[in-house]
Amino acid sequence: MLYRYLFLAAISMVVGCSSNQVEDNQAFADVLNPREFFDGKVCADGVVRDRSGTQIRHFNAEIIASWDEQGIGLLDETFHFNDGIEYRKWWLTPITNAAGDVDGYQARATDVPDPTVMTFSGNAIYMDYQLQYQTGVDEQGEAETLALSMIDRMYQVAPGVVINETRMEKFGLGVGQVLLVMRKVSSDVNCVP
Repeated sequence: MLYRYLFLAAISMVVGCSSNQVEDNQAFADVLNPREFFDGKVCADGVVRDRSGTQIRHFNAEIIASWDEQGIGLLDETFHFNDGIEYRKWWLTPITNAAGDVDGYQARATDVPDPTVMTFSGNAIYMDYQLQYQTGVDEQGEAETLALSMIDRMYQVAPGVVINETRMEKFGLGVGQVLLVMRKVSSDVNCVP
């Protein structure tokens, strides 16, 4: 009998975790539109934690965001970690419906080999993708990478302020988390202390 209850509890936890959709956030009044938030300069400050929740790195980042005449966005990111600098570029291509409204964005990045879909609703942006994280360089000078599944969730909590949590998984198991706060700022603000 105990095993039956444990099994049912485990199933309900799995179903509960998998049912979270971006549309669940549409009732929140602080609308988070990727084209509006990611336009100009955005500063980000955060930590990287391992699977036990222990901080292993921290960073300050600068994101320079722009959009071209076709509505394609470029996010040019520079991360200043406590142990080095990392760069990433995201390209966001609008996905439109029959009425011509943007329903989401096809997102690709320098270290995300397969494009993903960025969805948004209410105060939230969701994105799940495979990241090829560079861990070093081999003897031939080639990049050594680790494939990580990234479950990325962003929530606007005040005008111009977004909380971002990203779960990192390998083979379906949690291996870490990135927590950060992003703030829209004027072009003259220095994002790195």
